Amino acid sequence: MPATGLLLLVDLDGVLYRGASPVPGVAEVLAARAKAGDDIVYVTNNSMWYRAEYVDRIAGMGAPVTADRIVSSPRATALYLVDHAPSVRHVLTVGASGLDRELEDAGFRVTRAGDAAEHIRGGGVEGTDGGNGWDAAGRPDAIVVGLDPKIDYLRLTVATDCVRAGAFFVATNRDPVYPTERAVRPGAGAIVAAVEAASGVRAISIGKPEPYLLEEAARTVGREAAEAVMIGDNLGTDVGAAVAVGARSVLMLTGVTTRADAEAAPADRRPTAIAADAAELARVLEGLGSPSPSR
Repeated sequence: MPATGLLLLVDLDGVLYRGASPVPGVAEVLAARAKAGDDIVYVTNNSMWYRAEYVDRIAGMGAPVTADRIVSSPRATALYLVDHAPSVRHVLTVGASGLDRELEDAGFRVTRAGDAAEHIRGGGVEGTDGGNGWDAAGRPDAIVVGLDPKIDYLRLTVATDCVRAGAFFVATNRDPVYPTERAVRPGAGAIVAAVEAASGVRAISIGKPEPYLLEEAARTVGREAAEAVMIGDNLGTDVGAAVAVGARSVLMLTGVTTRADAEAAPADRRPTAIAADAAELARVLEGLGSPSPSR
């Protein structure tokens, strides 16, 4: 039987919560939509956490959630490799534990760049013994780069050596910065850019605004990404991803993008609708009605 409710792909930070605080009313709107028959999948570019780590936080806010309805950029990356790179078995990771666990769950052998880096540590002027990082990592088939809070020169060396040796180069996302409650820090995209600059190879990126994250999220509930309504707070990544898959989108003004930003965008890069708060989101979703392949 075909699905009759909306497919809602919901960003997390800036939509459901801001830092440690819930965005008022959004969890209740999502709970009501789920009760009415909508499919809800949460999508995030954050590459540091394992998807199960989100469950208690989301559920504690009153929003409907199960671990299989959370598709982070590491989860989507693992699924992408399974679907599109069947020859890949061994992966080098530059990132945090959530990235490692998602790849291991998907059946990949994982070598962490930090571990491989210790095999080439030495007394050279650049801190290495002159060894090759690809050999030190066990000659992986692919390298996945996310946000690594412990990134250093040796890890970058290992990553660069692997890409130069021909390992398939994948980025979880290209977010240049990672906003925290206290400051704005370098994001995964900053590390990806460093490896690209040193290797001369451009990575394939999985996270928003590329289409792959939304495609994998829709596939988890047996639907097509073009059916979705993407709910996000970022014009460039969230709305951009919706445009990439031909989906509709709702821009929430509870995060990084302003109404003026949205109105200044080219017509084909604007959201389907804008919601200033949860009450307006509820009205917008009611008006969008049943799923549609067009924006």
